[in-house]
Amino acid sequence: MQALVYSFIALSAAGLGALSYFALSFTPANAILAALVFGCIGVVAMERMLRIRAENRLERAIEDLSRLLATDAQAGAVLGQRINAIADTNPGQRLETVEADISVLGTVIRQVAEAVAEVEDKLASTGPRRDAPMKTPGRVIPAPAPAPDREPVIPLETLRQAVADKRLAFHLQPILRLPHRRVAAYDLMPRLLLDDGDWADPADFMPRRGGYDLVRQIEASALMEAVAVARRARTGGAPVILHVPLSCATLGDGPAAERMLGILDANRAILEGLTFLVAESEWLALTGHERAVIEQIGRKGAGFSLGGATSLRLDMAELAASGLRALRVEAARLIEAPEALTDFHVSDISDYLARFDVALIATAIANERQIVELLDSDILLVQGDYLAPPGPIRQDLSLDANRTITPQLKRG
Repeated sequence: MQALVYSFIALSAAGLGALSYFALSFTPANAILAALVFGCIGVVAMERMLRIRAENRLERAIEDLSRLLATDAQAGAVLGQRINAIADTNPGQRLETVEADISVLGTVIRQVAEAVAEVEDKLASTGPRRDAPMKTPGRVIPAPAPAPDREPVIPLETLRQAVADKRLAFHLQPILRLPHRRVAAYDLMPRLLLDDGDWADPADFMPRRGGYDLVRQIEASALMEAVAVARRARTGGAPVILHVPLSCATLGDGPAAERMLGILDANRAILEGLTFLVAESEWLALTGHERAVIEQIGRKGAGFSLGGATSLRLDMAELAASGLRALRVEAARLIEAPEALTDFHVSDISDYLARFDVALIATAIANERQIVELLDSDILLVQGDYLAPPGPIRQDLSLDANRTITPQLKRG
């Protein structure tokens, strides 16, 4: 194409020279010069136009390359985000969750197969009656009625006087981990010194109705004692996990709840080791204000444990989001009638709760047979007087190390 253009310029220059010689009466030298000047001007103009066209083409190529590089950068950023997401993913935990789901599904299928086999056996042995419609027998296991809360044997005024006389102390009862029976945590338990030198447990003196001011006082003292024990144990290099009693008497009282939250704010370093023990009946009956206090406690870092659970058919995801760390069930009920507590097989309960980081604690252990049964069911956290009764706090960890309670023996 360029050769044609240059040929056209040469022909035009030659034509201009001939025109100048014949029509304008130029001398041959002037005509040749005019032709050369016209040819040079045409070539320069052509070269300039081609250069401008090449520059424009180069600019467009550079713009296309810039857009391509920007697209590659975006794709690289997206790829980096995906790689980071994959790196942050814990495949082991996902596999454990899948294995737990498969285990639970297998258990349910096994239970269904056993129920169907039982129905078929009964139908094969008895046979359906023609004069009555066929009915599929169902296996109904009555739930054992929970033991009613017994009234305290120590009157409220006697308790009030005993607290005023500083005969209330806090003891520790360990929660053990099987099979080695090592201490996993402690219950901080208020106990009352009687006139004969014996210790009364909370069930014997904690008020069920009324006396809420006294309950708040005892729970506030328990929290202060737990903070002192946790801080001193942490300073000594052996941190402990403490379960501290808490009830609606404190949660529902504005000033008491504010004081408790203030204490927790001042001791955030040890809150991972504090778990508040709340009765299941009170947890299920929490009001809106009390649930708001529960949420604040959970956000600060402390956890909760439900005591005296009568059912495991609960929304575990919601409880775990509220800060629940443990569920307590009486060992006898868990072993003798697990169907009354849950729809899962007893050996799958711990795995199911572990998916939500909730531990199962079997309480009121009474004999070795129960320990063996729990071990077979993979329930490893246990507590009971048979294993380890409550005992005094070490003097170097107690809140008031200088104060000792001396038993006052009753004289006959």
